[in-house]
Amino acid sequence: MTKEGNPKHYDLEDRTFAFAQRVRVFVRGLKRTICNIEDGRQLVKASGSVGANYVEANEALSKKDFRMRVRISRKEVKESRYWLRLLDTSGDDRQEQERQWLIGEATELMNILGSILRKSE
Repeated sequence: MTKEGNPKHYDLEDRTFAFAQRVRVFVRGLKRTICNIEDGRQLVKASGSVGANYVEANEALSKKDFRMRVRISRKEVKESRYWLRLLDTSGDDRQEQERQWLIGEATELMNILGSILRKSE
């Protein structure tokens, strides 16, 4: 189905890019503590790597290469979810709501990538 026919349609490259962008906005709004700075840095790296590895998977030279890149992408989204759980929103309801949304999106991306792996066997 085309994007015009389904408003909920997401190209996974676009969706992973949007996830990484939203993570960056979220991290910029966090209280500047030593823990948040370090955990936020890790989160930014992992969230960007999700999409970068998925883009690489789409340019894979072989099925084995494709599967490896998708596995790496899935690993990075799991890591993103971990760092999101560690960050301190300092009781800010808006920040906490955004964190929960990002954790949910990370979980969905993890499930999508897992499904791609199973279907590529």
